[in-house]
Order: sequence, then C-alpha cells, then structure tokens
Amino acid sequence: MKYASRKYVDLIRQTSAKWANWDPPIPVQPGDYGTIDKETGEFLKEGNIYDPDFAPHLATKFPNLDLSKHKPVTAEEESDFIVSSTGVRRTDFKFGPDIGIAGIASASLKGEWQFQEGRRGALLVMHAPRQTYIPPGTILEPLYNIPLLKDKYLVTSVFSCPAYSLYLSNKSSEKVALALVGSVPLPSAPAVSAGGEISLEWWTNTQTSFLRKASHKTGSYCYTPLFKLQRKLPLTRRLFRDSPVPPPEGDDFWTDVHQPWEPLDEDGDEDPVYDEDVDFDQDPTMINATNQQSGGGGADDDF
Repeated sequence: MKYASRKYVDLIRQTSAKWANWDPPIPVQPGDYGTIDKETGEFLKEGNIYDPDFAPHLATKFPNLDLSKHKPVTAEEESDFIVSSTGVRRTDFKFGPDIGIAGIASASLKGEWQFQEGRRGALLVMHAPRQTYIPPGTILEPLYNIPLLKDKYLVTSVFSCPAYSLYLSNKSSEKVALALVGSVPLPSAPAVSAGGEISLEWWTNTQTSFLRKASHKTGSYCYTPLFKLQRKLPLTRRLFRDSPVPPPEGDDFWTDVHQPWEPLDEDGDEDPVYDEDVDFDQDPTMINATNQQSGGGGADDDF
C-alpha cells in the first residue's frame, strides 16, 4: 500500500463524518486552515485565523471584528470514544494466565475487535477526549467573506485526548486486543511526578506497522486524533424569485468537507471503475456517524 494514511483517513471519515489525524502527536487546532494532500489524506496547515498574520485579511472586510473575543471553547471531558469502520466488530475481551500484565483485569478501557478477511478496516480509540471548537453563531459567517479562505478548508473543532490508539487492518481477518492499563511508579524513581500519580500505558496483542498508540505520562491533552473540517458552501444564484431554497444563515455558510479523491479500493488506490469527472469534494452523500462508548454581517458572494 503506497499511502496507508489515506485509506485510514477515508475509512474513519465514512464512519464518523470527521477527519482523522494519522499522526495525532502533530497538533491540529480550531481555526487552522489549509488543504488536504490528495495522495496521503493528511491536512496541510497554512495558517490559523487567530494568528496575528490573519488580522490584516480580516480587517479588509470587518475592521471592528476582534477574534480574540471569540476564542475556541473547550467542552467537558467525555467518555472513552471509539470509532470503527464498517465490517469491524467488537467482541468480548478475553485474557488468560498467559497475559501477565498487572492491572489488565481492572482496566476500564479494553476491548477486542474482529476485522474482516480481504477487507481493510480502521479503528480509533480515544481515552477521555475533550472537544474544542469555534463558538457557534459568532464568526463563521463573517469568515465566509474573507478572500484568503477561498478554496481552503477550515478546522472548526478538534478532539484531543491524553491517550489514543489507532489501527488499519491488513485484510487477514485478524483480531486486535487493546487495554489501557494503569501502572504505579516506584517512589524512588526519578520520573515520578509529585504525588506519585498512576500513569497509563497501552497493552496490545499485536505489533504491526499500521498500529499506532501513545499515552502521556502526566495526562496532558496533547494528542488530536480527530477533527472537523469545513469549507465554504458554494452558493448558486436563484433562477426564479419563488425558488424554495432559502439562503444560508450563520454557520450554515460552511459545509463539511468530503474526500477530494475517487473511491478507494482495499489497498488505498483510487478505483478506476468510477467516473473520473465526479467531484467528490461536493458529493452530498449522507454519512452515518457511529461512536461506541465504553461506559456579524451577512455574507456576500466574494469567494
């Protein structure tokens, strides 16, 4: 497979209607804007609307709009969040005496997933994520009028967490077991933080190049495995005055981003049987989202 990242991103997007970060330690923040690499599926940041460099572009249209008064909002911590693609089935987590890992029986986040033979599957597990987002009904409508954002994708919310695990299957009908296990460091160890807090580490029964996992020892929310990406809604002028389609308002000037590539086969290559003239970036196909829990002024037509 040339780019496993694109296949993983594509599968997670189909299930969650959000974009996956193949490298969660690389930060993604609300207000980031840029493009998508059509080969790798990765988001290519070009700037952030809250950076000083963006202020002159905003001032040309809205000189009195202060984005510092509308900074991203962080929601409360959520339950463990699991996203799996179609065909991936969660099964009972079973462990025997051969698994000599202390604390695995009491781990609150653990599971086993069965993947289909001959079909790629994707899995993302986030521990206690928090969502940070651009406050709704505030700045998205004015931002629609900024020429710099023409043909750019805007990150409007992100999920961050202190521990994550992601996996892309190899089509061999494998079973993957994961558990987030707490370990108590020795008091004499130099890395022990004040109070000797319990650190979390991942245990798994598999080691492949398409398995990625990490956990921060002090619980910092430093990983961003998932984010929402939006683009300007293409506006078309009404042909008749009595057109039943109402004009968009507020945040509705922005719409979700669809994949900028043709459908992918099981090895992540664009499938040639599909019409190459189809614009998948504007495909209005509805996406079914599933998640499993363990436990100012009007916009104008200046694109």
